[in-house]
Amino acid sequence: MSLGISQKCLQIAPSATFAMDAKAKALSASGVKVIGFAAGEPDFDTPVAIRDAMKDALDQGQTRYSPVVGTIELRKAIAERLKCDYGLTYAMNEIIVSNGAKHSLYTIFQSILDDGDQVITPAPCWVSYPEMVQMAGGVPVFVDASEEEGFIPPTERIAAAVTERTKAFVLNTPSNPSGSVWTRDGLEALARLAIENDFYIVSDEIYDKLLYEGTSHVSIAALSDEAKKRVLLVNGVSKSYAMTGFRIGYTAGPRDVIEAMSTYQSQATSGPNTPAQHAAAMALSMPQVSVAEMCQAFESRRDQVVEGINAIEGLSCLKPDGAFYVMLNITSLLGKKYGDIVISNSAVFAETLLDIAHVAVVPGNAFMAEGYCRLSYAISSEQIAEGLRRITQFVKQLN
Repeated sequence: MSLGISQKCLQIAPSATFAMDAKAKALSASGVKVIGFAAGEPDFDTPVAIRDAMKDALDQGQTRYSPVVGTIELRKAIAERLKCDYGLTYAMNEIIVSNGAKHSLYTIFQSILDDGDQVITPAPCWVSYPEMVQMAGGVPVFVDASEEEGFIPPTERIAAAVTERTKAFVLNTPSNPSGSVWTRDGLEALARLAIENDFYIVSDEIYDKLLYEGTSHVSIAALSDEAKKRVLLVNGVSKSYAMTGFRIGYTAGPRDVIEAMSTYQSQATSGPNTPAQHAAAMALSMPQVSVAEMCQAFESRRDQVVEGINAIEGLSCLKPDGAFYVMLNITSLLGKKYGDIVISNSAVFAETLLDIAHVAVVPGNAFMAEGYCRLSYAISSEQIAEGLRRITQFVKQLN
């Protein structure tokens, strides 16, 4: 047998968000001032109380392996936060902590999917959902949602995609990449569909605290006991507490799935970072003032981005209700040229924008949304203003 890379690995696409961010950082390292709308990472400092908790954990000797499922301290804090925020009750053996919410999702798919099982995913969707499903032997089934529909597919279209091989539906609200938020009515219809057809709802709620203009988050597991039996609720501390580097995420769900995830995780990674778990417990249990302040700043930036984009001839976007992303509609620019470069798709637009205007965005094809690019407004207002100025100048140069 010859040396080489497995076919399974070769079929996995690299993360487009990390690829674009890496390209922008490399350009910055060469001395170019790049405005980065690509990374989905809060630019705020981690709150002092959380950083102090991390230091305290080290000073207290919390440097050993934790239980595979996470520390009791953190799982209690998770249970209390879910009870306080959404009225949800979970026992300690119904919660598992992983190395970030992405790892939680990966372990879920590895634990519930057999080869050929189908996972329905609304499109546009986060870049990693379909790849993780395929890595577990599953088959991603996309249900398209238009901009006119707020990037959320109607229940009838979801129902039409259900087959006897449907094992799960991926719910992400607020959404990455669109910032769309599902309504209670939409969630209730989805829950009924899951109950009637007996499939899981993998509910990625990592942006649940980042909501604007009075929009509220409804956790689908809280709708009914029957819904809760089928929901795998995924969350973490990365986005709401500016703790991306701490790598702490968690899943709350049915006991048998959590046990299976624990078995898988025991062989894959063991328990997550022990002192980071202590810091995460502090984040979830402390007064949530910093979360509200960060959310308020994001809302102001959102308004700045949306107003700026919609003032540029040839570009437009919806005003998102949550997260910190907008979907930039570039369809009217397709076919235009910058010199000899034809803007034939979102990837060419993004690459040319970075090369010429030194502005980094993520092409929409990575999110199953050709004709769009995703912008993150997790950067300062000053950078947003400069980025919009550069985009305006770039678009004016297209013929």
